Amino acid sequence: MLSSYLTMAAILFCIGLYGALVKKNAIVVLLSVELMLNAVNLNLVAFSKYGVVPSLTGQMFALFTITVAAAEVAVGIAVLIALFRARGTVNADDFDEMRR
Repeated sequence: MLSSYLTMAAILFCIGLYGALVKKNAIVVLLSVELMLNAVNLNLVAFSKYGVVPSLTGQMFALFTITVAAAEVAVGIAVLIALFRARGTVNADDFDEMRR
């Protein structure tokens, strides 16, 4: 039973990694990072339930990760809105202001 959860989490993480590395839209990159965090949460809850010593620690870590992810989304969207107002695009390739 644990292997099915781990397989699903690995698939979700790979899809998120693909989206974060290949896509050019910054909003899609943020969504891909969220997908990777959800894969980690799935692993935490699965190991919490089916691990050697079942306890609530994995679920508490997952709740903490969800909280951090929500804060990350709020900051990321604020940065994207500021960049969109300044540059007029959300294409990640066009955000090279730090390089100069």
